[in-house]
Amino acid sequence: MTSSLKTLQSLSEDLAAGRTTSRALVEDCLEQIASSGGQGATTFLQVDADGALLAADAMDKLRAAKAEPSPYAGIPVSVKDLFDVRGQVTRAGSKLLDGAEPAEADATAVARLRRAGFVVIGRTNMTEFAFSGLGINPHYGTPLNPWDRENKRIPGGSSSGAAISVADGMAHGALGTDTGGSCRIPAAFTGLVGFKPTAARVPQKGALPLSTSLDSIGPIARSVACCAALDAVLSDEAYTLTQRDVRGLRFLVPETLVFDGIDETVAADFERTIKRLADAGATIVRAPFPELGDIATINAKGGYSAAESWAWHKAHIEKSADLYDPRVISRIRRGEQQTAADLIELGYAREKLIQGAEARMSAYDAVLMPTVPIVAPRLAELETDEEYTRINLLALRNPTTINMIDGSAISIPMSEKGSAPTGLMIAAARGKDKTVLEIASAIEALLAA
Repeated sequence: MTSSLKTLQSLSEDLAAGRTTSRALVEDCLEQIASSGGQGATTFLQVDADGALLAADAMDKLRAAKAEPSPYAGIPVSVKDLFDVRGQVTRAGSKLLDGAEPAEADATAVARLRRAGFVVIGRTNMTEFAFSGLGINPHYGTPLNPWDRENKRIPGGSSSGAAISVADGMAHGALGTDTGGSCRIPAAFTGLVGFKPTAARVPQKGALPLSTSLDSIGPIARSVACCAALDAVLSDEAYTLTQRDVRGLRFLVPETLVFDGIDETVAADFERTIKRLADAGATIVRAPFPELGDIATINAKGGYSAAESWAWHKAHIEKSADLYDPRVISRIRRGEQQTAADLIELGYAREKLIQGAEARMSAYDAVLMPTVPIVAPRLAELETDEEYTRINLLALRNPTTINMIDGSAISIPMSEKGSAPTGLMIAAARGKDKTVLEIASAIEALLAA
């Protein structure tokens, strides 16, 4: 396994044993970013090569001095362009904020990564203002999915560059956000792992908001253990995953909503995965989950994302609407029609939804569903606004259910090696983050066996 494809644990072991150095890891990532045949130019909106090398050298000196830095000190990671990094402009994938003042301080999530010794190598591309699940950016280009790259398939979004930076070895972990699937969708489309924690788990300070009610901050990485390691840093909660066996676990597979419009590839991968779990001793219960079917009605007027983004963008749109991606601004403008009463009613409806969903999930260890019911489409399929809207809603549909019920969820690969990447979503109620990670780790091991 080359260093560009290793897990955080294996890289940590290599650093501790002297088999590599932080400088070597950073130089390797920078080489991948600069590769003429690669996706570096569209994956990163800014690369801090000098700063990353300085930080790498500092971590190497600490190890040489037997100072025992963090186990992950010196490992390069990428940061979504939604987060403040001291001295840099936070553009959120837009042209609107080109002239904004550089951030005076790191976002809390970035500061915690630095404190753990991770090296921030650069800022990654994204859907403008995080308002889409497809990852297309007309301003800075769209990084292409590593699967079937010759046919130009999308990366998923909104954390598009985050996923491609890890998939292509330009970073060894990525900081992203997830408001309706923005970590899990690109992970599913690219064969990675994406974790959406309970929203309150990681402070949002210093992250430009899409929806303050739904935004979650989480990682994209190469394994469940990698995501757990990053989550422990981001949440400032040290923990160790308990090794579990899938035997005896009870899983709910919803019959409501989540299989509508599923394609043959995802359906086959999901059924094969469920059979393996059942054969290994897990109990699979397929049953209706009517609360999931209520979400479209609850969000019919635009939901939290439209209302809360409109509040942030209103003044900018009045002055500079022409600088926005038309497909993004049209979604933000839905919030213009929402009233205070609409938002209050939405809050009541969501709380009722959460209570009903948590009661329904209480008899199970986790809920299982396809992360996205389709494989990554080709860019050419999204040329018309009608198809863009249809596919975007389809990509977001399953993951956003977990944001609406304030739960925790993870997407892990469930496809066979060499085939189109597909994701299995493992979800549970709010506060069950460690349980989700432990169950995902057990399923990951089963599928790899």
